[in-house]
Amino acid sequence: MSEPTPDTSEEDVITKEMGTSEIEPSDTEMAEAGPSNPDPCDAEPKKAKRKTAKGRRCSCRRYRQGNFSSFATYFPRVLKQVHTGLSLSRESVNVLDSFVKDMFERIAEEAGRLAHCSRRCTIMTEDIQTAVRLLLPGELGKYAVSEASKAVARYRTSR
Repeated sequence: MSEPTPDTSEEDVITKEMGTSEIEPSDTEMAEAGPSNPDPCDAEPKKAKRKTAKGRRCSCRRYRQGNFSSFATYFPRVLKQVHTGLSLSRESVNVLDSFVKDMFERIAEEAGRLAHCSRRCTIMTEDIQTAVRLLLPGELGKYAVSEASKAVARYRTSR
């Protein structure tokens, strides 16, 4: 390019060759400067702690992300009990799996709301039953609650 003159330094020649200007700092200069502190205006406001009537925090908001991925192993077992000889395609298993997960989420959310309205941190069986009755229409809700109660009773007697 151009040869350095006595009044220009080596750094000026290098910056001209690289195409950077003197105003903008290079990547190495940014790394040496370290991370910049955000402006106080940009920082998110802190949320106030919610306390119960007794003065301690309610630990209602614990969310666990389990390793549970699918209900797909249970569908063939149930289908075998109901209709022997039939099978399910992968697509139908995926549809059923998403349906069951969606209903589980809806029931859990509604039961959590019911527990919160009654000022409790624990979801009780009554909350689950009420949530199922609210979410499933008419006779289907009543039938689901009665079948679930029978299943729980059978489980407790077999243990």
